[in-house]
Amino acid sequence: MKNTNPIHFLLLSTLMMVVSSIEIIAQEHHEEERYVPETDTIVLKKLEEWQNLKFGLLMHWGTYSQWGIVESWSLCPEEYEWCERKKGTNPNDYNVYKKEYEGLKKTFNPFNFDPEKWAKAAKNAGMKYVIFTTKHHDGFSMFDSKYTNYKITDSETPFSKNPKSNITKEIFDAFRKETFWTGAYFSKPDWHSPYYWDPYFPPKDRNVNYQPEVYPEKWNKFVAFTHNQILELLTDYGKIDILWLDGGWVSKSPKKDILNWYERKLQKEQNGYLKHRMVNQDIKMDELVIKARKKQPQLIVVDRAVHGKNQNYLTPENRVPKKPLPYPWESCIISGGGWSWTPDAKYMSGREAIHTLVNIVAKGGNLLLNIAPNAMGEWDEGAYILLEEIGEWMKINSEAIYDTRSISPYKFENICITSKKDGTVYLIYLIEEGRTEIPSKIMFSGYVPSDKAKLKLLGFDIPLKWVRKDNSMEINIPEKIKTQLLNTSAFVVKINK
Repeated sequence: MKNTNPIHFLLLSTLMMVVSSIEIIAQEHHEEERYVPETDTIVLKKLEEWQNLKFGLLMHWGTYSQWGIVESWSLCPEEYEWCERKKGTNPNDYNVYKKEYEGLKKTFNPFNFDPEKWAKAAKNAGMKYVIFTTKHHDGFSMFDSKYTNYKITDSETPFSKNPKSNITKEIFDAFRKETFWTGAYFSKPDWHSPYYWDPYFPPKDRNVNYQPEVYPEKWNKFVAFTHNQILELLTDYGKIDILWLDGGWVSKSPKKDILNWYERKLQKEQNGYLKHRMVNQDIKMDELVIKARKKQPQLIVVDRAVHGKNQNYLTPENRVPKKPLPYPWESCIISGGGWSWTPDAKYMSGREAIHTLVNIVAKGGNLLLNIAPNAMGEWDEGAYILLEEIGEWMKINSEAIYDTRSISPYKFENICITSKKDGTVYLIYLIEEGRTEIPSKIMFSGYVPSDKAKLKLLGFDIPLKWVRKDNSMEINIPEKIKTQLLNTSAFVVKINK
């Protein structure tokens, strides 16, 4: 029976909100405890430099863009919304669907591919590094791998005849010309490889579909295949700054962790049914990283969602942590539609993107903003408009973003704060949509500079007057510039000690 007592309902709703908040806090606390700091001094220096970049581009792109569907996941036989099959002649027949999905390589011909245009637009927006999906879970390689025929340069793929057919190389070269760092997204699971999803067994979920311990020869072939492909990328594609590995379920998992995982999952499922499993899948990551850094000594390795020394920075996905985190991190955020290209995608506004960037940077992180090309090799016009809006703001205010670190209290009401090593501090005043006026006096609590500090607004050659009030500072905003400030997404007060 349903409990219709309003007091009971209120108490239950309050309890649920408290539990939800506790889960979020616990998740972030758990991440703190489980981060393992890097010890290689060369990599540590590189990580420090990466933390100065603040703003990067992520691109999901593959044959799936022809259908405008979520990347790869419709191949996975799990009962989640993102795995739903909606395209093809008979999406209700898994075997037919998989054959047609993998047959998309025979029609993939992104003839308008222009990475130089993308690189210029990204640079003008203030982005400093790019992470590109060289291979997603479906196994289709967007580079000229000699270890598979399921790739962009295979003779069955129309684009293989194009001079720019080696898409990963073209993207990395184009972005390096614009002084970008380059990063290779690479999926550890490969749902096309017969060494991961053996054709003899039907796939059960996202995991390998056989026991690696029972078929060690087959599993070792998959490990070798994975290592070989990654080392290809680190050998033949110029300087790679970041190896961004996805598919965290492919990892070495102690029995204790597996038992704990099942216990937690089964507590939520009364009938014992699980949509997917946890399987020990030792990909020999420690060995791979050693080999990788022989090719690229400064390489930052991000083995996402795998606790250990090979996750040099953490990557909260499509969310921003509630507070500053005491280790290198990066929020990867969708700019519009999904991770992969979708028809009629609605992009976030420039204001929303700028506020997201500021919020992340004030907490000590980087923003990795995802833009997905379509089947013709084009970005939507909405993506260019978004980047242009961000770029206009960054032209004036980027010094409050780059080379900064988090400083207490990181945010007070709608004002974020960042700092630089030389002691310069920036207050970033976020202007919400629909705001009709700027106050004449701005209060900021928790940080008060020395009495000799000088304040100015970025973009204006106007010194600002301020006074100390207890543990706060009160800043006077000149009347003559209020209208101009109101027309921006955020303005920055620079404080020189």
